Amino acid sequence: MASADSERPRRAAPRADDEQRERAPSRRRPAPRRARAVDAGSAMSSAAEQLAKLLGRPPESVSSLKPTDSGWEAQVEVVELERIPDTTSVLASYKVALDEEGALISFERTRRYSRGMIDRPF
Repeated sequence: MASADSERPRRAAPRADDEQRERAPSRRRPAPRRARAVDAGSAMSSAAEQLAKLLGRPPESVSSLKPTDSGWEAQVEVVELERIPDTTSVLASYKVALDEEGALISFERTRRYSRGMIDRPF
C-alpha cells in the first residue's frame, strides 16, 4: 500500500500567511476620475476668457453657445478695430470649440463686419 500512497499527490495544508493574502482586500488603485463636464454658463465664460487671452482683445459678447458631441461650440464677438463714431468700429465673429472640461480646442474667425451693419436675408 505504500506504493499506492506515494503516487497520489498530497495536498499541502494552507499556511497562515496564504489565508491572510486571500482575505485581504485588493489594493488596486482607483480608476482616475473623469473631470466633470462644464455647464453652459461656465462654457460661455471659458470661451470668452480663453479667446481674449489668445487675441489680446476683450470679447464684446458671446452670441451663441451649443453643446456638441465633444464639448461646446460658441460664437464670440470681438472688437478688432475701434473707430469714432462707434457704429463704424469693426467687429469679428469667432467660432470657438471647447472640450467637455471647458478647455479651448480651436478657434476660427468666421466673419468681419462693422458695428452699424445689420444682418439682412439674402
